[in-house]
Amino acid sequence: MLRRIFILLFLASFGFSSKAQLPDPVSRIKVMFLYNFTKYIEWPQDYKQGDFVIGVLGGASESLKKELEKLASTKKAGIQTIVVKNYNSVAEIEKCHLLFIPESKSNLLDEATAKCKKNSTLIVTEKDGLAKRGSAINFVVKDNKQNFELNKGNIERYNLNVSTNLLSLAIQVN
Repeated sequence: MLRRIFILLFLASFGFSSKAQLPDPVSRIKVMFLYNFTKYIEWPQDYKQGDFVIGVLGGASESLKKELEKLASTKKAGIQTIVVKNYNSVAEIEKCHLLFIPESKSNLLDEATAKCKKNSTLIVTEKDGLAKRGSAINFVVKDNKQNFELNKGNIERYNLNVSTNLLSLAIQVN
């Protein structure tokens, strides 16, 4: 018992905070989904050169941003280096391969889709109903498990091709 107290005091003396320093498993899962989407979505030829840009439209949790940075430092999308760009507003959005719009910014979906309409950008959201409103992929929780909806029409609208393997894993919406 005394040993446990000593260990807890020792950890506390270094500023250990379970909330601040433990990884968020939901963020980790979403980032792994995002990475795997890069394997099953095909971008046009002119998107297969240079960096693979993952954009995040403001408001994403710090844990999600950290997980994306960790991904970018350890993985590649095919042969492309992954670069994460944070956009504070829709006006800042530039050509990117994937744009993640967190739930807190879901009210900006229409503006973001208008901004990206000339690009081949995979738009990923995380609020119910957004795959029907313009995003290509939308994170949902079904039966207490992280899952995703996929709108094939929205993917094709951005000149992207989706693998049948990814289609078979998704909850398909129109």
